Amino acid sequence: MTGIDIKKLTLADIDQLQKIGRQTFYETFSASNTEENMRRYLEDGFSIEKLTSELNDNNAEFYFAEIDNNAIGYLKINFGQSQTEIQDDKALEIERIYVLKEFHGKKVGQLLYDHAIKIAKQKNADYVWLGVWEENHRAQKFYKKNGFVEFDKHIFKLGNDEQTDIMMKLKLKTHIG
Repeated sequence: MTGIDIKKLTLADIDQLQKIGRQTFYETFSASNTEENMRRYLEDGFSIEKLTSELNDNNAEFYFAEIDNNAIGYLKINFGQSQTEIQDDKALEIERIYVLKEFHGKKVGQLLYDHAIKIAKQKNADYVWLGVWEENHRAQKFYKKNGFVEFDKHIFKLGNDEQTDIMMKLKLKTHIG
C-alpha cells in the first residue's frame, strides 16, 4: 500500500489520537473482554488528561500512519524513565502499534514498526522491547516474524481483569568483549 505518511504527533493532534486510540483498542480487544472493563479502560486509558501528559512527555513519542491526512494507525514509543517497565536508558519500548481494522493486512503496522526501529537505531538503543497480550496471537506472530524473542511476562490490568502480557525483545547490537 502506497501513499502512507508517518507523522509525529503534537498536542494539536490529541482529539484524533483519542479517537483512533479508543477505536483501535476496541476493535482489537472488545470480543475478548467484558463491556464494563472495556468502557473503564477506554475512558481512563485514553482520557484527554492522560493523553496530554503522554504527549508532553519528552521521553515518549506518538506517530500517526496517515493517508490524505487521515490517521489509519498509530505508534507510541517510550525511552528512559517513561518506559512502562524496564526503564533502561539503552532500550526503546514499543508501547503501542494499532491499526484500524479495515487496514489490517496492508503493511501499515509494518511501516509503523519500521519507523520505531529507525528511531531506536538513531537513539543508539541496544535493544527494543514490548509487551503483548498472551491471547493476541496475531501480534505475537508479527513480532516473532520481525525477530523478537520472548524473555518474560507481566500483568496488565484491563478494568478489574488481570491479564498476562508476554514481554519480547529484539537486540539491535551485539556487544563484543
